[in-house]
Amino acid sequence: MTDAERLGRSIRIARRARGLTLVELAALAGLSHPFISQLERGLARPSMLSLERISRALGTSQLELYLGAAEIDPGDGSTAPTLVRAGEGDAGDFGGGRAVSLTSGRRSFLPMTFEGDNSDPGDFHSHPEDEFVHVTDGNCIVDLGEQGRFTLGAGDSLYYVGGTPHRWLSADGKTYRLFVVKQHLAALATELFWTATESEPAGEPVAAGAVK
Repeated sequence: MTDAERLGRSIRIARRARGLTLVELAALAGLSHPFISQLERGLARPSMLSLERISRALGTSQLELYLGAAEIDPGDGSTAPTLVRAGEGDAGDFGGGRAVSLTSGRRSFLPMTFEGDNSDPGDFHSHPEDEFVHVTDGNCIVDLGEQGRFTLGAGDSLYYVGGTPHRWLSADGKTYRLFVVKQHLAALATELFWTATESEPAGEPVAAGAVK
């Protein structure tokens, strides 16, 4: 499987886990659904701008889509321990700052470190996976919309279930650091459910039991 095919399948897995059709994802991302279809089949490569639009529409990040692509290697499902040395984790933009993955391969959870100093929280993100946030340094505000705004300091933790709108920012304009764990079970279960499906019509129905 090529890198383009892995990334395409990662996008398809995330889209289906969110119960979106190709047409719906294209509308949310401001792109054409034939282009999204080509991406998912590994027949096109997205620009950084297009991938950012797709990741935002899916309530995820470019980093997670690339990590998901790496996890789709069939030979990557080993039960052996995974060791990631300091400075070796994949890194990328995430939630207004920079995140580094602390694992690799096909795992049920994605642990990350995050560092940011953003005073603008940006748009809300929402995804079907549960998420856990622990502050290791500094002070931040986690905004969960109607469920409240939480000011967190070093040592504080917050857990919220999938589907909860969320965003975060610095509480004092200074750098803050987080340990973030995001559930991957929904995406993995969706991949297994659709493993025999390689193509689909643009207006596909939502799969039974798909996460919304």
